[in-house]
This record gives sequence, structure tokens and C-alpha cells, in this order.
Amino acid sequence: MKQASFFESLQDGRVKCFLCSHFCLISPGKTGLCGVRANRGGTLYSLNYGKLAALNIDPIEKKPLYHFFPGSSSLSIASKGCNFRCKHCQNYSISQVDKDSDWPSSIYPPEKVVEEALNRGCKSISYTYTEPTVYFEYVMDIARKAKAKGIKNVFVSNGYTSEKATAEITPFLDANNIDLKGNDNFYKSVCGARLQPVLDTIKRMKESGVWVEITTLLIPSLNDDDEFICWAAEFIKSVDASIPWHITAFHPTYKLIDKQPTPVSALNRARDIGIRSGLKYVYTGNVIVDGGAHTYCPACHKLLIERFGFRLGNIHIKEGKCLYCGFKIDGLGLP
Repeated sequence: MKQASFFESLQDGRVKCFLCSHFCLISPGKTGLCGVRANRGGTLYSLNYGKLAALNIDPIEKKPLYHFFPGSSSLSIASKGCNFRCKHCQNYSISQVDKDSDWPSSIYPPEKVVEEALNRGCKSISYTYTEPTVYFEYVMDIARKAKAKGIKNVFVSNGYTSEKATAEITPFLDANNIDLKGNDNFYKSVCGARLQPVLDTIKRMKESGVWVEITTLLIPSLNDDDEFICWAAEFIKSVDASIPWHITAFHPTYKLIDKQPTPVSALNRARDIGIRSGLKYVYTGNVIVDGGAHTYCPACHKLLIERFGFRLGNIHIKEGKCLYCGFKIDGLGLP
């Protein structure tokens, strides 16, 4: 165990956690909603420090990040735990932790993670698969060492990081793909959370200079209605019309195996709404949709980056500008 950050010890032996926007009150011997931060004698401890549940080399496009060093590789890691209870989680075997959960038996020190990224030629380290906020102390120690070695740091997050924790991580964070899952009722009924903290985090991350992309997984009958899609597009535009929006297909899993996969027609409809709203870059994913993964110039509408799955095709950008009209394409590490 490692003593946690962002908590207050209370006189009755409980602790209040300020890491995420649940702000859990945790009794002695208990954990927060994440299952990995425990009250031991009035002090809060992280139970997952240095304990990796996954380590892979992924293309950055898999996060998905399309405007952040395209074509590069990212060392992708996760520890167990999550502060959400999403009924459609595809990584539930490692995100949902209970008292009988098996933990990795060995510790993977932060310097070893950075060394792995360097040895494998990775441009970045992605904290992904589960929610990176819940292994925050481990992330911070890795991120500091990675930054010192010139390696980028990437979150793939549900956006429930508290304001205090956001302020601490952003100096070391380069990019964040944040889920915008649905309306407030969706968050409460499907995820066990609330919408507003996610909106606040999106704004804070963008204002801090972190490169932000947003993903919405469309689930039939739960969040695929035009009212929500139009609202989401308008919200993203109100923050910054250059934020790329990934609208992705749902496949039945975990506790939502009764739902149907997202039809391609729903993805195309949502993408059209996003483009009509004025967003510069709107993508479809998780299924093959003709042209849905390509980047087009917002000014002249010419094809600039071809994508086939996670593989890049022809690229018509030079020094970050459209080769056809010279328009400056938004992003970091673009060709």
C-alpha cells in the first residue's frame, strides 16, 4: 500500500477522499467506490500502486487519438479499479474490483514502465483500459519520469477527476481522450455517476493546454437519440470546435448483452449532426464506415489523412497544414 493523495481524516475515524468527483466518505476498513482506496486507521491508502493489470503496445489511434502524433506507438498500461460502474464496460474483468479480486503479485516500479516505453520506441505512455484517476499516485510518479525523458503522457478517462487532482496532473499530461457518455440520467442509471463533473473536467483540461479528444459510444435506445447528440455537439463546440469527436459503435457486453449493436446508420446520422453543428473533426469508430475515420480539411474538405482501422494510409499534411489550401490543422505532432 501507498499513502494516498487528496484526502482528509475526520474525527470519527472516517476519511473524505478528494481524488474524484464522488468525494467518498470512507469508514475504517472500507474502500471508496473505486474499490482501490482504503481507510486504514484514519489514513487513506492506494491499494493498486505499482500493480499492473495490463501492459501493451498500441497504436495511438486505438485510444482513440487522431490528432496527437498520428502513426506513433503508445505503451498502454492499467491497474485495477474504476470509480464508475458502467453496465457496458468492455474491461470489466479488471475495472470492477471486489474483496476477492486477485492482484498482481509483483510490483512494476515507475522507472521500469518508462524504461519499457523507451526500449519499445513508444512516443507516449497511455493510462487506459481502466480509469487512470484511481491509480493517481502511480500515474504521477510515472508521468514525472516520462516527461523528464521526453515521453508524452496520455489519459483515456471518464472525466471524473476532481479539480484538485486535475490541477496536479495537467502539467505532466499531454493528451486526454474523455468519454462524454450520455445525459445526466444515463450517467446515473448506467454508470453510477453524474454528468456535470465530466463537463467541468473537459473544460479544465482544455483550458490547461492538454490536447483533448472526446468519445461517445452510441448505445441503441439509451443515448442515441437526436436530442442528446445535438446537445453533445453543441457542448463540444462551446468548449472548442476543434476538439475531435469520436462517435463509436456499441457491441453487447457485460450487463448490456440484451442490447443490439449500433447500426451504421445511427453512426452516420450522429456524425452528420456533429458536422452540421460546426465541429471541425467528427469521426466514427468500432465499425468500418466509409470515410468515417479519415481526416478532412475543415476549409477545402479535401482528404488529408486516410485511416484503415488503426493503420494510416495517404497523408496530405505538411508542417501541420493542408497541402491543398494551407489551412492549419488542429493537433499536436502532426506531419
